[in-house]
Amino acid sequence: MSITKKAIFYVLLLFSAFLIAGPAVMAIGMSFMTNQDILTGSLPSTLTFDNYAKAFNQFPLFQYLFNSFVVSIVITLGQLLLASLAAYAFVFLEFKGRDVLFYLFIATMMVPFEASVIPNFHIIRDLGWIDTYPGLAVPFFATAFGTFLLRQNFKHIPKELKEASQIAGIGDFKFYLTVVLPVSRTSLITLGIYGFLTSWNMYLWPLLATTNDTVRTVQIGLKQLQTQEQLNEWGVIMAGAVIVIIPTLILLFFGQKKLQSDLTEGAIK
Repeated sequence: MSITKKAIFYVLLLFSAFLIAGPAVMAIGMSFMTNQDILTGSLPSTLTFDNYAKAFNQFPLFQYLFNSFVVSIVITLGQLLLASLAAYAFVFLEFKGRDVLFYLFIATMMVPFEASVIPNFHIIRDLGWIDTYPGLAVPFFATAFGTFLLRQNFKHIPKELKEASQIAGIGDFKFYLTVVLPVSRTSLITLGIYGFLTSWNMYLWPLLATTNDTVRTVQIGLKQLQTQEQLNEWGVIMAGAVIVIIPTLILLFFGQKKLQSDLTEGAIK
């Protein structure tokens, strides 16, 4: 690649990075500005942390953050457990109608989430799970995408390992724990990150499954912050938005290197 083409390539990369990161950088900057500077569109005269103090004082953001962490972690663990067990059954267990059942299971990916909202709501209502962590988390344990992803990875595990484990007297559960899961950690990490981010950003289901602030998640709290801020204090609103995206940024910055190394290791295998 010539110097001119390389320069054009880097200029395009910088321009794309600015377009993508620009709104986030602007939100972070506005969170440290006074409301007067924001409304007038002028450069900040002073930088202040008052917006963050107001965001925590006016709304129970600590409670919302705790609820979101609990729900996201529980959903992530539930998806990893059920998806890995289902994928193991579809790959290593022989039973009649296995492929047909798998295709029917995968076909549920074409059903939009909104179509299952009413049945799920009736189920958790009848179980008495309104305003509870199980009501927020359990409906999302079964994931067709996660099962498909792990099944494709499990299919690359040689069947000879399974046959050797049977000869050695190792049962399915021990083979699943000691061989399948360690070998498939790349896909497990990918599914875990995807599940956590999806759960963290949920809005519609927590809005329907909760009626008070005791178990509501941070996305609901952020919406309340936007609607109840009568004086249009955009600095406070942006401070709340920055607080919400901090966990996803931490996951991106600290998990990216590990994820890339695992993907490379999996490709070499």
